[in-house]
Amino acid sequence: MYKFYYDEVLDDSPKVARENERTALEKSIELLQSAQQRGAQSREAVEAIYFVRRLWGIFIEDLAKPENGLPDKLRADLVSVGLWMMRETEEIRQGRSSNFAGLIDVSRTISEGLR
Repeated sequence: MYKFYYDEVLDDSPKVARENERTALEKSIELLQSAQQRGAQSREAVEAIYFVRRLWGIFIEDLAKPENGLPDKLRADLVSVGLWMMRETEEIRQGRSSNFAGLIDVSRTISEGLR
């Protein structure tokens, strides 16, 4: 009986991980939308940028691990997306951009892909 339960947990863990990732992306979308409304120099923008950079740092770190179960091509593509997200947030942070739309769109697309 214990083994059966443990196998169920193992089967559910990728689903739970995807749900957690989707939840985190949805939180980043909310923060980015608030930042977009308040402006690139707002407290909301600082919070959104900080959250997005931390989130993508975690994603990239996980994607770089050899034990990550995703196909190599998908992992590489997602790392590229993550690096783009970080560059875009840095552009906003440095005052060279105030465009949150691309960050929101990409986050939304990835979030929907995790459903």
